[in-house]
Amino acid sequence: MQVNLLEFWPKILEATNETLVMVFIALVLACLIGIPLGIALVVTRDQGLMENRPVFNTLNIIINFFRSVPFIILLVAILPITRFIVGTSIGTAAAVVPLVFFSGPYIARLVENSLLEVNKGVVEAAEAMGASTWQIIYRVLLPEALSSIVLNITIATIGLVGASAMAGFVGGGGLGDLAITYGYQRFETDVMIVTVILLVILVQIVQTLGNYLSKKLRRL
Repeated sequence: MQVNLLEFWPKILEATNETLVMVFIALVLACLIGIPLGIALVVTRDQGLMENRPVFNTLNIIINFFRSVPFIILLVAILPITRFIVGTSIGTAAAVVPLVFFSGPYIARLVENSLLEVNKGVVEAAEAMGASTWQIIYRVLLPEALSSIVLNITIATIGLVGASAMAGFVGGGGLGDLAITYGYQRFETDVMIVTVILLVILVQIVQTLGNYLSKKLRRL
């Protein structure tokens, strides 16, 4: 028996709001972790501004480890950590923890790639003018790579939207949880279709906004 979508709409709106909250909070926290890690990877690598092979190798291994674990496995593997941090392993707040563990290292790699695209001549010119390492990072590397970083973070955000849907398998809330509870377990096809459409619309909005901001920043 199919549900009445008009009566079911409040649940859909609530699930959409939960997805937006999960993605936003996880993205902010992941950026706070991933951007500094990405910078550290660039400046500590061979011939970097602060070359330090032990630090680079350690960060490289840690980031590769988390990136190699599929999200659905990571979701279950860090349940004890999730319970320790938020006091529960289900719900929107609990879903944020594995989302951050999943997307933080990914953003670090994306930021690393963006910074490595900066023309070395610009960095060398700043060094010749006597700029300190931190001045080069914040006044040369980051501004020059900002457009690319925005585009890459857009990609990471879309990945978060997909991962937030997978969090529904363990009661993470949001559209994924709604799709699994009603669309899969109860065979409510209408609910499944609506949640998929909403996720597609959300991804399109994020990508369009990211493209627009990246283009604007490239003109500066």
